[in-house]
Amino acid sequence: MTETTRRTVIAGAAGLSATVALTACGDDTADTDTGDAAGQPADQATPTGTSTANGGAAAGLAALADIPVNGGKIFAAEKVVVTQPTAGEVKAFSTTCTHQGCAVSKVENGLIVCPCHDSKFKISDGTPTGGPATKPLQSKSVKVEGGQIVLS
Repeated sequence: MTETTRRTVIAGAAGLSATVALTACGDDTADTDTGDAAGQPADQATPTGTSTANGGAAAGLAALADIPVNGGKIFAAEKVVVTQPTAGEVKAFSTTCTHQGCAVSKVENGLIVCPCHDSKFKISDGTPTGGPATKPLQSKSVKVEGGQIVLS
C-alpha cells in the first residue's frame, strides 16, 4: 500500500480546481433540448408530402381534417407548426422558439409550447402568453387547396 503524501493531495486538488474552472468558463448557450436532431420528440416527427400526377412532390403537409380545431400539429422536417384556431381557419408558424431557439414540442389547450423554458404561444397569432419569450413565433404563409394544407 502506498502512503498518500501531502504533495499528492495538493496536486490532485489543483487538477480538480483547474477542471472546475475550465468547465465554468464554457459556453452555456449550447442547445440542451431533448429529442431528435430536429429538437422534436421522436413521436412528433411526421412524414409529409405526396406524389403529384406528374411525379413531382406536392407541398401538401396534411389534410385539413388532420389538424384539430383549437389545436395543431408539428411538422418537424419542415420546421413548421400548423394550427386551426377555429374551424377552417389555418395558421402556420416556425417551430423555433423566439426565446433561445429551441424547437416547440407540442400544441395543447390552444397553445404552442416550448419544452426548454416553458414559453407558450397563442395558436391564433403566435404571440407569447407565458414563459420567458417576448416575441411571437415567426408566421409562415399557408393555404388550403383541395382539402390539403399547403405552405405557400
